[in-house]
Amino acid sequence: MRRRLIQSTLAVVLVVIAVFGVSLVIVETRTISTSAQERVELEAARLASIVDSRMLGAGSVDAEVLRDQVTADRYAVIRIPGEPVIEVGTKPSGDAIRAQAEGEEGETVVVQEPRSSVTREVGRTLLIIGLVALLAVIAAVLLAVRQANKLSSPLTDLAETAERLGSGDPRPRHKRYGVPELDRVADVLDSSAERIARMLTAERRLAADASHQLRTPLTALSMRLEEITLTDDPDTVKEEANVALTQVERLTDVVERLLTNSRDPRTGSAVTFDLDEVIQQQLAEWRPAYRGVGRAIVSSGKRHLQAVGTPGAVAQVLAALIENSLMHGGGTVALRTRVTGNQAVIEVTDEGPGVPADLGARIFERAISGRNSTGIGLAVARDLAEADGGRLEMLQTQPPVFGLFLSRTPLKKALAEEDEEPTVR
Repeated sequence: MRRRLIQSTLAVVLVVIAVFGVSLVIVETRTISTSAQERVELEAARLASIVDSRMLGAGSVDAEVLRDQVTADRYAVIRIPGEPVIEVGTKPSGDAIRAQAEGEEGETVVVQEPRSSVTREVGRTLLIIGLVALLAVIAAVLLAVRQANKLSSPLTDLAETAERLGSGDPRPRHKRYGVPELDRVADVLDSSAERIARMLTAERRLAADASHQLRTPLTALSMRLEEITLTDDPDTVKEEANVALTQVERLTDVVERLLTNSRDPRTGSAVTFDLDEVIQQQLAEWRPAYRGVGRAIVSSGKRHLQAVGTPGAVAQVLAALIENSLMHGGGTVALRTRVTGNQAVIEVTDEGPGVPADLGARIFERAISGRNSTGIGLAVARDLAEADGGRLEMLQTQPPVFGLFLSRTPLKKALAEEDEEPTVR
């Protein structure tokens, strides 16, 4: 590109020099020739005037008197009636410029000048024009090189930026060059870099969320399958197989939910469902894991609550909270349901030491963990709750109490008359 810019600029300058240079040479040549002719004519008229004044003053007219009046490189011939011809100077051997003037006493003066003087003057003029043209070409080359560098350097920089984007480095450079067109390209590349960065972040987040959310269902499913392989009782095998199928369905729901949220977090499939069913499902799924570590998981609170949301998403949120209590908490884990306003609340608490004060406000941030864990479980749970129209909050740090708030439908009249005292089940 640099070479093309230099060549195109130089070609334009050469065309301009050729057009105006030739015209200038023609005009200057004619001007010099005209000026030389006028000088010779003035010389002839001046000599005729001198001869007239000498003749009227009764003075002699000869070559000695007129020698000092004729320029050295010119030749003059004076013809006076009745007198010999007077010649002054050296007669040109080649082509000459000639002018003739007649005096008042009848004399004739002819002046000649060698045309070589005109040629020399034209040559000097052409040399000056040529030097000016050469300087113009040099200046044009320097300007073209500078302009080419000014344009090609940003393009090279933009090409490197595009190559960097293609190699997986989506950092925007926010660099501008003072050229509107190039700045527009830089804007587009920076916008593309930001979009690619967001896409890569979303992909990494999806991979991390999928790894975290699929781990628990897969572990539970593996435990059920192991129990099937260790028993010969057909009824036990059937029961465990049914539980395994339920967990496979939940695993499928987890995958679909993750994919749905990765495309559009606002996309939802909210329905009215019974919280008891979701809670009982989680209790059945997590009791073996809690028994394995000598702990218990129970539920209490208001029964037959109806909530509006996605059962699979609510189950995932509860699973994240229960798993968090299993890993970081202690003692018995309790799931308690209650009503506040037009919301159904599921509280998850345990008897552990709780959350450190410095982490209380940041517990839902990604990569924030009080112990050696991924630090994304609670962040994923909060995102799922918000995408489902609810919210997840930490109500108390010591002992830890998490609250999942969901919209609910009005209770049926018969259920409204039911005893609202918490019952353990």
